Amino acid sequence: VNVVKQTTSTVFAQIDSGFNHLIRPMFYGASHEIINISNPGGKERYYSVVGYICETDTFGNNRRINEISEGDLLCFKNAGAYCFTMASNYNSRFRPAEVLWHQGKAHLIREHETFEDITRNQVDPAGLFEDMKSAVNIK
Repeated sequence: VNVVKQTTSTVFAQIDSGFNHLIRPMFYGASHEIINISNPGGKERYYSVVGYICETDTFGNNRRINEISEGDLLCFKNAGAYCFTMASNYNSRFRPAEVLWHQGKAHLIREHETFEDITRNQVDPAGLFEDMKSAVNIK
C-alpha cells in the first residue's frame, strides 16, 4: 500500500500495482477477495482499493478489509494463473515477479522485468534510448 486517502465518502488504499498486472476486475468485473496480511487482526473498515494508473484502475469498491496503513501488504485471493498471461507493459510499466506457493513455501518462478526487458525488441538506430536512460538515471 503506497497511500491511504480519506475523502468525504470513501477511504482509498492505493497499491503498487495496476490494471496492467491484474486487469480482470476492470475488464469484466471479476471480484477477488482482498485481505490485509500485514494486519490480519485489525478492525475491519471499508476501503476502495485502487492502483497506480488513474484510468478506472479499481480492484474493489467499498470492501471490508482489516485496517490498512501505508506500507501494508494486501493479498488478492484467487488471482491465479491468468494474471501474468493477461498482464501488459501499459505505460511502460514492468510486469512483476511471479511466486508459486507450493506446500506452504514460496518459490520464485519468474523474475520481475527490467527496463532492458521492455526495450529489448525496440530498434534504436540513432542511440536515442541510451540518451533517454542517461537523462533519467536508469542503469
